[in-house]
Amino acid sequence: MFGGRAYRCQPLVLVNAWRRITLLVADGKKFESRLMNEQELMSELERLVSEDRNPRTMDIDLLPTIDILRMINDEDSGVPAAVEKVIPQIAAAVDRIVSAFQKGARLVYMGAGTSGRLGVLDASECPPTFGVPEDMVLGLIAGGPKALVRAVEGAEDDPQQGMKALQGIKLTADDVVVGIAVSGRTPYVIGGLTYARQVGATTVALSCNPRSVIADIADIAISPLVGPEVLAGSTRLKSGTAQKLVLNMLTTASMIRIGKSYQNLMVDLNPSNKKLVARAVGIVMQTTGCTAQQARRALDQTGKDVKLAILVTITGMGIEEARKALDNAGGFLRKAIGEKTA
Repeated sequence: MFGGRAYRCQPLVLVNAWRRITLLVADGKKFESRLMNEQELMSELERLVSEDRNPRTMDIDLLPTIDILRMINDEDSGVPAAVEKVIPQIAAAVDRIVSAFQKGARLVYMGAGTSGRLGVLDASECPPTFGVPEDMVLGLIAGGPKALVRAVEGAEDDPQQGMKALQGIKLTADDVVVGIAVSGRTPYVIGGLTYARQVGATTVALSCNPRSVIADIADIAISPLVGPEVLAGSTRLKSGTAQKLVLNMLTTASMIRIGKSYQNLMVDLNPSNKKLVARAVGIVMQTTGCTAQQARRALDQTGKDVKLAILVTITGMGIEEARKALDNAGGFLRKAIGEKTA
């Protein structure tokens, strides 16, 4: 353990390096993890639920293709139920993220391997989906961008790299940092969350093991317990699916809460390619009842601003008047329409 429940104290300093963390906490006590040898590491991994052998799949190597796939699908079917159990914790995280966005601050994901890639994936989808700046939701992965396409040996083992990654983006107390690690013990994530707490940022831990190290460090712990994988330790399977579902919820719910949707439509999407332009035309048509030609004209007049095109078409306002109405409504299209048509 990296200090166990002692992490509930506010960490002040992270020092030392590879696989070794020393924390000085508010009460002056010092907690240190020494370098683990291979036997100790194996012993620790054996205690993780995500590393257990699944008794239901012991004979998977004897099965024909169709039965292997059915077995994988059957195991996956329990993932949404595991996520459902942690919805209160997800909601607490969403409320913190919304508060950060309203201050102009950021959501920062950080992880290693599959966990890191999932964070980068979710972050990269936010600008085209919700029309937000590219630095509003960030994804950091141990080993840097090259780790997205190939494994970077040892990258996750250095807690100071997690700290340096957050220093590199100039983390502030208003930001929210979500540390993603199935095991809950990845040093890169531990180092990042520890530094984030030092700065005063909100910290969230996303793991798939109970009572994990990062859960002890973070303000909010989200721990969907999906059980052992189809292949022991292959956490890109059920655990990865659970992580993706949680990340979907974090950004989608947060964006809805700050006015990035009207009804269930993505009215702030960025029409940056032909498919998204066609989708934008369809959204304007669906919300206003206008023709495709009228929708295209409204989008052209508003610089492909879907939300503004809808408001102009529904209310008959001029573009500048509509833009001001949206600003006064805090970007919420439903509110802007209601105030004009009331």
